[in-house]
Amino acid sequence: MKTAVLEQTQAPALPRLADYMQLTRPKIGAMALFTVAVGYLVAAGTDARFLPLFHTMLGTALVASGSSVLNQWLERKSDARMRRTANRPLPAGRMTPMEALVLGLVFSVVGLGYLLMTLPSPLAAIVAAVTLLTYVLVYTPLKPLTAWNTVIGAFPGALPPVIGWAAARGELSWGAMSLFAILFVWQLPHFFAIAWLYRDEYAAGGLKMIPANDPTGAFTGKAMIGTCILLLPISMLPAFMGQAGAVVFMTGAIFLSVLFLNCAIEFRKSPTRMNAKYVLRSSLLYLAGLMLLLIVDGVVPRMLRS
Repeated sequence: MKTAVLEQTQAPALPRLADYMQLTRPKIGAMALFTVAVGYLVAAGTDARFLPLFHTMLGTALVASGSSVLNQWLERKSDARMRRTANRPLPAGRMTPMEALVLGLVFSVVGLGYLLMTLPSPLAAIVAAVTLLTYVLVYTPLKPLTAWNTVIGAFPGALPPVIGWAAARGELSWGAMSLFAILFVWQLPHFFAIAWLYRDEYAAGGLKMIPANDPTGAFTGKAMIGTCILLLPISMLPAFMGQAGAVVFMTGAIFLSVLFLNCAIEFRKSPTRMNAKYVLRSSLLYLAGLMLLLIVDGVVPRMLRS
């Protein structure tokens, strides 16, 4: 009897926990935190320490969770009109808008406060605040207004490694800007592929995306190719700035960039869902590979020489 009562009281908590997880989107957050860690390690080098990195990751994770919740709070009506998002907690009615708003604000404020209290410099918290505000108050409201929202949204999306850099050094430099540039340009073909895959749903939700007004995929394909070409020289910036080696890193960066570009070219030739998925997968491979190259051929050799 006691066990049965315990199961009855605990069962509702499991769906609720799943809803909280869906609101915070941990998979997307994990990708951002990976670049935060890379930014910290590249900036800190031999001065890298576990505790400051832990504080940076935890604080940023809270801010990222808050921004995700607030994003879904703002987009709850458009989410209800799209099949891929209609079952999210807010449009499905499993959570009230006020509950989500409070949750998003608490995560955001606690995360920013944590960064301020645990790191020696406030700069990481300031960059995290800029990321939060531009994502929630600029990018999200512009999605139903202009197809340029993808470019605008790439700004907050490129700031996570800058948060890590600021946490390590307490200042920004051209090295931080090189990581920002890589993430900024990388996001464009990455999101063009996503927007193509879900173009009908975005249109149903009233969100303006370039592929929604590009039935043949010709312009989307050209945009993918153009941004992938731009990414090729930008990928090499860390080597030119002494953050990574001139042989291993640059060779790997060229290989990953050409692979990404080739997938974009194939999409331009045949704009199918399969080729859009290839572009999306190659974008993830590119980002993970380039960040790992920065660690293996940049951070690790400096630590071994110290």
